[in-house]
Amino acid sequence: MNKINGLIAATFAAFKADGSIDLESIPSYVDMLINQKVVGVFICGTNGEGPSLSTEERMQITERYLECVAGRILVLVHVGHSSIEEARKLATHAELNGADYISSVSAFYFKPSSAQNLVDCMANIASAAPKTPFFYYHIPAVTGIQLDLIEFLTLAEAQIPTLAGIKYTASTIHEYQACLNYKNRKYDILFGYDELLLPALAVGAKGAIGSTYNYAAKLYNKVVQLFHEGKHEEAEKLHFKAVEMIRLLVKYGPIPTQRAIMEKTGVFLGNSRLPLANLSQENISNLYKELEYSEFLDIVASC
Repeated sequence: MNKINGLIAATFAAFKADGSIDLESIPSYVDMLINQKVVGVFICGTNGEGPSLSTEERMQITERYLECVAGRILVLVHVGHSSIEEARKLATHAELNGADYISSVSAFYFKPSSAQNLVDCMANIASAAPKTPFFYYHIPAVTGIQLDLIEFLTLAEAQIPTLAGIKYTASTIHEYQACLNYKNRKYDILFGYDELLLPALAVGAKGAIGSTYNYAAKLYNKVVQLFHEGKHEEAEKLHFKAVEMIRLLVKYGPIPTQRAIMEKTGVFLGNSRLPLANLSQENISNLYKELEYSEFLDIVASC
């Protein structure tokens, strides 16, 4: 199974004024991401508001992305759902439509109680797409699931023939490194915290999935380049520009803030669905002022 090397954009959902999904915006969105040199898209995940979409809507979005991407970059489809049966439907649909990978979070209402329980759940989902590589999506800040992932890998390799690895969205770099080095790097462990990309590179990261790669992939690709050229001080300084920007996401709210940034770059996504609250006009104005003051988007454009 090939390893992923490069940045994958965790795409945002696009909605029309009436709240319905906007499939028409996807072609230009995909072209914009390809121009930024991402190697793939991760759709219907956290940033794609997957848990707020119906199964039918997620299937429509998957079909549209696969049609628009047309093999130019990878398409990773998040199929996670609180209902394992719905997740299985999404997994089967993704495979039938040609997804490169599928991924799933744990159920997040009735939660797995042990690593074995978690593996049983993921194996059930993955078996619905027996020809498609599968990533477990580890995001404890959202799911509340914080189990030993080395134990997970040990158990999962015996039960999930299609296991590709883990989408690791947590700040515990030491565990990330342990997963990377499990059985001589047997699995692909994709890093998911954009603000810690440089530390992740230092412990061996090759592939990463992130929300800020939607509009700042050029900057992060430059960080990766500088790191591998041994220009660590330059990489650190450029990476800190991303850290400063991400502090704005913490200040104003991660997903609504990034949707406003996307609009600033020319990609209009509409309003988020409840329970996400959209930014007030005052906060949007303040955000844009801070972005302008930091010159972040200009720095990205120059990379």
